Amino acid sequence: MIALTYDQFLQDILIPWAPVVLIAVVGYFMWRTLRLMPKTKPQEISPRSKTPVTWADVAGVDETKEELREVVDFLSDPKRFEQLGAKVPKGILLHGPPGTGKTLLAKAVAHESGANFFSQSASSFIEMFAGLGAARIRRLFREARENAPAIVFIDELDAVGAQRGSDISGERDQTLNQLLVEMDGFDARHNVVVMGASNLLEKLDKALLRPGRFDRQVFVPPPDMNGRRQILEVHTRGKPLAQEIDLGRVARHTAGLTGADLANLANEASILAGRSKRDFVTQTDFDNAFERVVAGLQSRRVITDHEKRVVAWHEAGHALVSELLPSVDKVEKVSIVPRGKALGYTLNLPQEDRYLKSRGELIDYMKALLAGRVSEQITFGRITTGAADDLKRVTAIARSMIHEYGMGTTIRSHQVPADDLTVSEFLRQTRDEEIQAISEEAYRGAHELLTDHRDLLDEIAERLLVNEVIEREEIAAIMASGRDRTERPTELLDLGPAALPAEAMASRPEPATDYPPARCSGSSTTSGSPSRTSTLRWPCTRASSRCRSRIARRSPSRASRRRCWTSARPTSSCCARSAPRRRSAGSSSARGRACTTSPTGSRTSRRPWGRCASAGSS
Repeated sequence: MIALTYDQFLQDILIPWAPVVLIAVVGYFMWRTLRLMPKTKPQEISPRSKTPVTWADVAGVDETKEELREVVDFLSDPKRFEQLGAKVPKGILLHGPPGTGKTLLAKAVAHESGANFFSQSASSFIEMFAGLGAARIRRLFREARENAPAIVFIDELDAVGAQRGSDISGERDQTLNQLLVEMDGFDARHNVVVMGASNLLEKLDKALLRPGRFDRQVFVPPPDMNGRRQILEVHTRGKPLAQEIDLGRVARHTAGLTGADLANLANEASILAGRSKRDFVTQTDFDNAFERVVAGLQSRRVITDHEKRVVAWHEAGHALVSELLPSVDKVEKVSIVPRGKALGYTLNLPQEDRYLKSRGELIDYMKALLAGRVSEQITFGRITTGAADDLKRVTAIARSMIHEYGMGTTIRSHQVPADDLTVSEFLRQTRDEEIQAISEEAYRGAHELLTDHRDLLDEIAERLLVNEVIEREEIAAIMASGRDRTERPTELLDLGPAALPAEAMASRPEPATDYPPARCSGSSTTSGSPSRTSTLRWPCTRASSRCRSRIARRSPSRASRRRCWTSARPTSSCCARSAPRRRSAGSSSARGRACTTSPTGSRTSRRPWGRCASAGSS
C-alpha cells in the first residue's frame, strides 16, 4: 500500500487534475443549461387542415379582403403575373384595433391561396439568452423557403419590431436586425410572403416599414353596422335562433364592438339560453348577453336604502339629460341593480355609426356624464364618490379637446400635446385653464337642465326606486308626459281676444302703456318700448289658463306672444302667482321680482328661481 504525504498529494494529484475537473463541471452545467433552454417551433397550418378558414368565415372587412385577394391570386397563379413582370409583395402589415380579425385574415389568405402557413408570435423571439431570438428567426424563414409557396405570419409584431435603441440589453435589437436581413435578403422566386399584425403601428421601426420589407400596410377597422350584422350571421350559424330575433337591431346597438366582441356576445347568448334550459336562443338572451359584456356580471351585493336613493337619482340625472339633449344617444335602459364594479348604470345605445364629433356634441356628452354628480348635489345637497368614473371620462374628453382637437377659446390653431416638454409655462397654464373652462361649462349646463326639469328628474328616480329597471318605453312615456304638461293649450294658439276664456276677458284690465314687455325663458324676444325689457321665467310645472291669459294680454305684438309661448317652460302650478304684475310708479313692492327684472335693470332680484312661489300672491 502506497502512502502519500500531503505535499505529494498536492503536487502529483490535486494541482495537475484540478483544472480538468473544474472544466468538466462547468461543461456539465452548460450542457444541462442547453438542454433546459426553451425550444419553440413555428406553428404550421396546412391548407388542407381539418378546420380551414375561408373567405366566408371572415365578415365585416370587405375592403381588407379585396386588398388581400391580390396576394391570393398571385400565390395561386404566379405565372399570370410573372408574364407581366410583376413580383409578389414581400410583406403585408395588418394593423388596427385588437379583435378586428387580423389573424383570421392571414389564415384565410393561406387557405384560399393553397400556400403553407407558418405562424409564430413575436414574443417567442425574445429570450434572456443572447442570440436565441436571431436563431429562431433564421429557422422560421428556412422552413418557409423549404415549403414554398408559403406565408410567414408574425403576430404582435411590435414586441420585436419596436424602434431600435430603446432596449438596454440589445437582444431585441439583434433579433430585429436579423428579421430585417431575412425579409430583404430572400429571393422573390421562393414565393414566400411575410404577413405581420400589430396594434401599435406608430411604435414600429422605420426600417421595418419601408418598401421592400412590408410593401403594403392594410388597416383593419372595426366593422360598421352592416359588417356587424354579417359577423353576427357568421357566429350564429348553426345556432338555433328564435324567429323573433332581429340581428339588425343587435348590430345597430353594438356600435364600437369588434368581431371578437360580437363572437363573445353570440356565445354568451347561447350560454344563457342553455342555463335557462331552452332549445333556442331568444332576443332576451342577446340583450342580457350584451349587458353582461358591456356592464359586467350582475352582482348580489346589498346596499342601504340611502345609497339606493342616491344611485337612483344619480342614474336618473344621466337618463334625463341624455333625453333632453338631441346630440346624445338615447337611453335604452336605466338600472340601479349592481353590475360589475358599478352600483347602477345607464345604457345609451346609438342609432347609427358616427365618425365625427363637433365641439357642441362633445360638451353635450360631458353634460350627460356630469348629470349624475349634479343630480346628487341638487337633490341631497352633497356629493358622493359614485361619480369617479364619470369624472375620469370627462377629464379625458376635455384634455383631448384642448390637446388634440384645438377646441378651446384661445388654443384653436395648433395641438398642445400633454407630453411635449417644449411647451412654455404660460401656454401650459392657458391649456389647464381651457380644460377647466370646458368642464365647468358642461357642469353648468347639466345643472341648468336638471333644475329646469326637476319634476321629471324626481319622477324617473321614484320609478327606479319602485322597479329598479326602466326600459326605453317607460322613459319615453315619462318624457312625453313632461312635454304635455309644458305645451300650451290648443285653445290659446290664437292669441286674439276671441281665443281668450270669458272669465279672463271679463277681468282683463286696461293695458298699461309703460308696462315692460315679456321675454320668456331666456329668449331675446322684445316688444313694446324698445328701451324697456323684462324677463319672464317659468320656474314651475303647471300654468293655469288665467296665468297664460295674463301673459298673452301683456304682449301687444302677436309675433312676440307666439315666440313667448314657444320658449316658455312652465315648471309648477305657482306660475300664476309668479306672473309679473303692473305696479304704480315708484312702488317698492317685491311681488313677482323672483321671476322678473326691473325695466331699468336697477332692481334685480337674486332670489333663486325655484322659490318663485313665495315672491307674491295671486
